[in-house]
Amino acid sequence: MSEKVLLKKTKNISKETPVKIAVAKGDGIGPEIMDATLKILKAAGANIALEFIELGEKAYLSGNTSGIGAKAWEAISKNKIIFKAPITTPQGKGYKSLNVTLRKSLGLFANVRPVAGLSPYVHTHFPNMDVVIIRENEEDLYAGIEHRQTQDVVQCLKLITRPGCERIVRYAFEYARAYGRKKVTCMVKDNIMKLTDGLFHQVFDEIATEYPDIQNGVQIIDIGSARLAAKPENYDVIVTSNLYGDIISDIAAEIGGSVGMAGSANIGKNVSMFEAIHGSAPDIAGKKIANPSGLINAAVMMLAHIGQNEIADKIKNAWLTTLEQGHHTADIYQEGISSRKVNTQEFADAVIDNLDNLPEQLSPSTLAEGKGAIQIPEYHRKSQKKELVGVDVFIDWEGNDPNEIGDALSAIEVYKLKLKMITNRGVKVYPTGHEETYCTDHWRCRFVAVDAEINRKEPVYLPIDFEKVVALLYKLNQEGFDVIKTENLYEFDGKRGFSLGQGE
Repeated sequence: MSEKVLLKKTKNISKETPVKIAVAKGDGIGPEIMDATLKILKAAGANIALEFIELGEKAYLSGNTSGIGAKAWEAISKNKIIFKAPITTPQGKGYKSLNVTLRKSLGLFANVRPVAGLSPYVHTHFPNMDVVIIRENEEDLYAGIEHRQTQDVVQCLKLITRPGCERIVRYAFEYARAYGRKKVTCMVKDNIMKLTDGLFHQVFDEIATEYPDIQNGVQIIDIGSARLAAKPENYDVIVTSNLYGDIISDIAAEIGGSVGMAGSANIGKNVSMFEAIHGSAPDIAGKKIANPSGLINAAVMMLAHIGQNEIADKIKNAWLTTLEQGHHTADIYQEGISSRKVNTQEFADAVIDNLDNLPEQLSPSTLAEGKGAIQIPEYHRKSQKKELVGVDVFIDWEGNDPNEIGDALSAIEVYKLKLKMITNRGVKVYPTGHEETYCTDHWRCRFVAVDAEINRKEPVYLPIDFEKVVALLYKLNQEGFDVIKTENLYEFDGKRGFSLGQGE
């Protein structure tokens, strides 16, 4: 069974039951730009019913450390759509990010950020830029699993899952097809992280074959980011993991000249959230000068999501026309380009006045031409044979000589396990390391079966019983070694499921 998560075309919306929306006015400039945006939605005939909820600073300060109370959770669960203005997280008191809480708690797996050049009305060096960043929203390093393991070393776990990769990659291709996009580019760093980013790349290649009508390509994230910054017009849809997507979506918004103009969607199986990408800007709150464009564009994405594509186009085209006419808020006002400087409500009123107009210079919005609903199939796990073939034992040891700890551990073979190698910060230091390699107090010690063929280009490992690992750890503890963590080494269908050490 497939999940329909975006773009259900709807006709005759005025005769249908209004779509219920949970609306959070937010903090700082949030209430001002939300009021302006809702005024536009009403004037355009959006068929929605609003339920206002309290999120952000007031909720934090009232004792809800997550920034959201029970009534708001109930409204979100009931309405399934959140339209949110920027919120403020109080500083210096250990409060968690509400955005992260919402994305993870509600399974909002896809973050979608379109950025298009609006030159000359918004300054940019790339007038032909029109790119959509689709970012995995739940896993990667943003799982936030961190530990301090020794006096010198802390770690952060990078978690990449096959179902997570399949969902976001397929979403990117489905989005491209639905909105008439021609190309999807995957950005990874699998030349270094061969298993985690390698899985993302592998899944991309697998799914790309199902979309022969859409061009595809893969780039390493560092050069891909540089090329995006230098020639964004060469990109169409970009799909990537959480951290990379966070970075390059801001790069795209900055070079597009429209950080304060862009909206974003956070799409999940059951719930979706729409918001501007900028913050709450408390320094200009209450001055009625904030630009509501980011939230207007988020509203356009929301209307497309709920099937009101014609209304979405109507608002987007009115907004583009307003920019062409030079009605600009202070943040984008340019002498010689702008015709008048307007405040928040005056900008909204100008958009409303243009609701029946099309832009003449900028490309008009064509969301109503979308092709059906995006389909994300349920994940089905394939059965694989999993065998334990060794263990990495991480030891806190303050010595400096890898040979000293290596020789001591090599003497421990009575449990049918032997030391294969030791790495320090990922680099092999035993046996036959280099004296120039700097070592800290964090040693990864790899043990495998005594009969394993390790002196080969691709070692041959043998299955072991977990009891041998337990016995090894008991012996190491008896010998005074400070074991801080272990990672079991597995093969899946005979293929190595762990990385080699650098220099191994």
